Amino acid sequence: MNLALENVFSRAARAVRFLLLCLAASSFAFTPGQSDAETTVSKEYQLKAAFLYNFVQFVQWPGNAFTNAQTPFVIGILGDDPFGAALDETVQGQTVLDHKLIVQRAKRLEDLRDCQLIFVSKSEKSRMADILSTLKDRPVLTVSETQGFASHGGMINFYLDGKKVRFELNPEAAQQRGLKISSQLLSLGKIVESEPGATLK
Repeated sequence: MNLALENVFSRAARAVRFLLLCLAASSFAFTPGQSDAETTVSKEYQLKAAFLYNFVQFVQWPGNAFTNAQTPFVIGILGDDPFGAALDETVQGQTVLDHKLIVQRAKRLEDLRDCQLIFVSKSEKSRMADILSTLKDRPVLTVSETQGFASHGGMINFYLDGKKVRFELNPEAAQQRGLKISSQLLSLGKIVESEPGATLK
């Protein structure tokens, strides 16, 4: 099998895996207030960890996002970490375009300088505008779960639609930072545009 054909099959396999993940998200039973709430939250973030891993498969970063070919692909968690061990377990042993995937956690944005993706925790809502402003010139995929994040200039934002985990995307914000979100990923999320003065909730 030649390399071009292998790449076609590889892309098709990734797309199928992501579609299956989205189907799993559609049947995810999230019931706030239920007695086994801790387990439910754990399942929610296991699912969101899988989404983060799959997001990086469907986004193209500019060459200057990596110092060299050996540079790892770093997923940063800014603020309180809702994933626990789920994210580390999801990316363990995985690579993206031959870059080893690793996870870093920090309370300060300055400590996540080498990240290609930063998940901005809800704990950072009060300084979200400053965080996005600081990242505006860097090729970093920004993800959160704060209402209004994508409209505020973030790129991908999780939200709950009843019992389903969904996500919205702001492709314009990604493009401004040199990132290209694939049409396959765009077709699976809700597209939003930046709205000056959008409120974060």
